[in-house]
Amino acid sequence: MTEEQKERYSRHIVMPEVGEEGQKKINKARVILVGAGGLGSPAGYYLAAAGVGRIGIIDHDVVELSNLQRQILHNTERLGKPKVESARQTLESLNPEVSVITYQERLTAENACKLFKDYDIVIDCSDNYDTRYISNETCIHTGKPLIYGAVFRFEGQAMTIIPDAGPCYQCLYPAPPPPGIVLSPREAGLFGVLPGLIGPIQATEALKLILGRGELLTGRLLSYNALTMEFAKLKVQKDPHCPACGKAVKILQS
Repeated sequence: MTEEQKERYSRHIVMPEVGEEGQKKINKARVILVGAGGLGSPAGYYLAAAGVGRIGIIDHDVVELSNLQRQILHNTERLGKPKVESARQTLESLNPEVSVITYQERLTAENACKLFKDYDIVIDCSDNYDTRYISNETCIHTGKPLIYGAVFRFEGQAMTIIPDAGPCYQCLYPAPPPPGIVLSPREAGLFGVLPGLIGPIQATEALKLILGRGELLTGRLLSYNALTMEFAKLKVQKDPHCPACGKAVKILQS
């Protein structure tokens, strides 16, 4: 490590759980964010600050004024600019050592494998069910760890999915709700600071995975209520009939 790197990451290096070798693992890690919005903003900030070597960002949208109440990667001067480019500019300004790769496109079942293939960990920072199911199914198929997060009004949740080592997103939610049942954040609102808590939890899980330290949120759904300031953990069982990771799926794949 260079002297500049030793100074930048000194608070990590002095920790025996990380040390110089752990920091080198972080510097070599490759993490991709699905979404550069409310969750992707703080998650991306802390991954870049930690020195994750390559950060991929997938988002097809542009910066809007209504985003700025919570999406802290962006600012007023970048209204109308692609979110991925705004995010890259912010993260590279924070840590020039980090390589930020941008994908200005919507994640689909057709492009997910291609977009994920060069990364070690996928962090789902999306805000819609279609993208969550695509991320989950692709990670199960390719064997990549997936860190799920979601926020709605005053509530947030997170879970880490390790293929073949625990339940997946579809063990928890086998199918999306029927159209019109659940309001979107645009319709129902979102407490602006909430993603600033759940996004860093996702980044924390990613760094623990990279370091091989601590107890992951595998098989446990962490939920948070900002109004009551209460956390809860729900144990999630692996569903043998899961449409994504169940026994029948594995037989078909083999």
